[in-house]
Amino acid sequence: MRTHLVTALITLLTLIVSSKTQAQHTPKNYQKYPYLLYLPKDYNTTKDSYPVVIYLHGGSQRGQDLSKLKIYGLPYLVDKGREFPFIIASPQCPDGKFWSTDNWFDSLYTELTTTYRVDPKRVYLTGISMGGYGVWQTAVNYPDKFAAVMPLCGGCDDSTQICRIKHMPIWTFHGTADEVIPISETERLVKRLTDCQGRVNFTRLEKEGHSIQYLYEDNALYAWLLKQHK
Repeated sequence: MRTHLVTALITLLTLIVSSKTQAQHTPKNYQKYPYLLYLPKDYNTTKDSYPVVIYLHGGSQRGQDLSKLKIYGLPYLVDKGREFPFIIASPQCPDGKFWSTDNWFDSLYTELTTTYRVDPKRVYLTGISMGGYGVWQTAVNYPDKFAAVMPLCGGCDDSTQICRIKHMPIWTFHGTADEVIPISETERLVKRLTDCQGRVNFTRLEKEGHSIQYLYEDNALYAWLLKQHK
């Protein structure tokens, strides 16, 4: 009787694991998301290749109006005249979708690397809130594409895959008083990465809530990103 029970449990666990694996590998819709593009001021006067930072916005900027992206974050700073020594691509996620809904990355990456002088060893990914989730999830799906990633107050729906990016430099931020996305979402990813000897730095923002977009005004973030090379 006990043998039959153990066999049944093993069979059930196998089916669960199999179904999860199949779900993880279900092909996503290939989509081309519109995006804002920033080129450094000397781009047209040199022949140099440039780093590129892909910025993923939060949930309130979804839609079909790229001007919505200029509310905060990198698009906001560019709109205010801030200059950067790297290319910035800021795609817009459609209404009703998340960054994990479609395969938007392949078309964007291909267009950036074939149309512009992008250094493929210096491709970076950052985002906040829903965009923070997008950073974790996209990095896990494309562990060989990024020199470093920087998710702000995000998380990952499937933390069991997070060790796929243990080789990747990661700097993540989260406020301890965040009531929209609890800091535990980042804490569990950091713990799992630490357990598998990942290259993760975690900045806990004491008594900070969800609105930590001001961090994008800090040059230290970009200095750290640009030091990272594949």
